[in-house]
Amino acid sequence: MSKLEGKVAVVTGASKGIGAAIAKALARDGAAVVVNYASSKAGADAVVEAITAAGGRAIAVQGDVTKAAQAHGLIEAAVTAFGRLDVLVNNSGIYEFAAIEEVTEEHYRRIFDVNVLGVLLATQAAAKQLGEGGSIVNISSAVTDVETPTTAVYTGTKGALNAISGVLANELAPRRIRVNVVSPGFVVTEGTHTAGIAGSEMEAGFVAQTPLGRSGQPDDIAGVVAFLASDDARWVTGEVINASGGIR
Repeated sequence: MSKLEGKVAVVTGASKGIGAAIAKALARDGAAVVVNYASSKAGADAVVEAITAAGGRAIAVQGDVTKAAQAHGLIEAAVTAFGRLDVLVNNSGIYEFAAIEEVTEEHYRRIFDVNVLGVLLATQAAAKQLGEGGSIVNISSAVTDVETPTTAVYTGTKGALNAISGVLANELAPRRIRVNVVSPGFVVTEGTHTAGIAGSEMEAGFVAQTPLGRSGQPDDIAGVVAFLASDDARWVTGEVINASGGIR
């Protein structure tokens, strides 16, 4: 039997990139998956189509996780469609880099709203539905270790996420709900191409610092998430797992 057979998972920000790879990996392992998107319906529908074509179960659900009502609506949609919730993957995130002289209130609030508040609201909604054995996986970033110039705000959001995850691991442990973090290094995605990072000197710098000597791919992250979502990780909580090729 597949290790996630009978489980239901919600993956936020799953219309492309790492989120799409995670949704597909969880489905391959037997989970029914809710593919969340904020604006890219076409991308989410394509992920659902790929999952169903491979024999899996998935639906696309729109929702802005920075809005409490929409975050709760996303979780309710999962329960309505599939009858339960077992796994939440908080993958939604944005990155914009700015030197300290260029940081604005809008820049700060936009990134913190998605990367931190969105995780809190989605987790708040999911915690009402998750039962014993539930798993929450938060997607952070190796920038918290590398401390790259011009990423103060983005790195701050991921440092906050790591700290929040540790708190929630303890807070939810009496209910036997696990909370863990996966911290990717540089990953080649549609987003990093659009931002001009893939193929740039910045990517080359990341690769130069990575012991395994290459950029990451979305599937490199998805497999680690699938492990943490499964009962194979039943004794793992409160951990930050670097899926970064060794970069530190």
